[in-house]
Amino acid sequence: MNTTRKRNWRNVDGLLLLDKPPGISSNQALQQARHLFRAEKGGHTGSLDPLATGLLPLCFGEATKIAGLLLGARKAYSATAVLGLTTDSDDADGAPLLERPVPEFDDAAIEAALAPLRGPIRQRAPIYSALKQGGEPLYAKARRGEVIEAPERDVVVHSLTVTGRDGPRLELHIECGSGTYVRSLVRDLGEALGCGAHVATLRRLWVEPFMQPRMITLEALRELAEQGSDLALDACLLPIEAGLTGFGRVSLDSTAAERLGHGQAVSCEPGEPGLVAVFGEAGRCLGLGLRQAEGRLQPQRLFRWAAQGG
Repeated sequence: MNTTRKRNWRNVDGLLLLDKPPGISSNQALQQARHLFRAEKGGHTGSLDPLATGLLPLCFGEATKIAGLLLGARKAYSATAVLGLTTDSDDADGAPLLERPVPEFDDAAIEAALAPLRGPIRQRAPIYSALKQGGEPLYAKARRGEVIEAPERDVVVHSLTVTGRDGPRLELHIECGSGTYVRSLVRDLGEALGCGAHVATLRRLWVEPFMQPRMITLEALRELAEQGSDLALDACLLPIEAGLTGFGRVSLDSTAAERLGHGQAVSCEPGEPGLVAVFGEAGRCLGLGLRQAEGRLQPQRLFRWAAQGG
């Protein structure tokens, strides 16, 4: 007889600021957290490499509707670059490719190599990456031994500085826009210095708008889940509104909120055109609307409670 108990999934709405451990993919981290919460629906807001640790915002339930907005957010990392060795994945998880002697570099030489990697730059992605080519991730092709021409794309590096040096190891602080690969920055830094380099450690420090995140580990979540209290787990979640602090805010009365919730455009106070967070009279966020210059608000991405006006 099959004694396996069916998992009792539940509606969970909110954001979890997970401190991802090393050694697992972002999707594996998401699925472990989702099972601990027994959340019916979940998503993450941009992959971290298996080697990487740090902030991985997870979206449960209706919060998945804003996950795409957080994908494009500015992010910060700390990384350890090891000079003198390149790998096929540009990090310590990859197979060694080439070892070269590391010359003595003064600060000026390192700064000269860093300077072209700041600002708007054209970056070639690692061949072991989740970018898709022909509908398939590059890492899948690389694992089969296929010859890959990794794509280049435009990214923005807001800040790239050395915070420490110890022999061939450089400690880096990076602030960058969406789509930037720290592994590629380190690889290109190593080539500019003539000795190659790879990422030994990588930690994501923050993602806008979570600039000083209070992260929680999977281990801590497991302890709470073992206590059997959904309330204790749910207390770890941020409300969906926490992910929308960078958007303008529009408040509607109950009549307008109900009309918007049923897919109708409504009047609103004039303001900067664009996506705005829409709130009902009770102060609950109903979702996102598109404010037009003439003071009209079109529904865009509404949460399930919007039809009741919040």
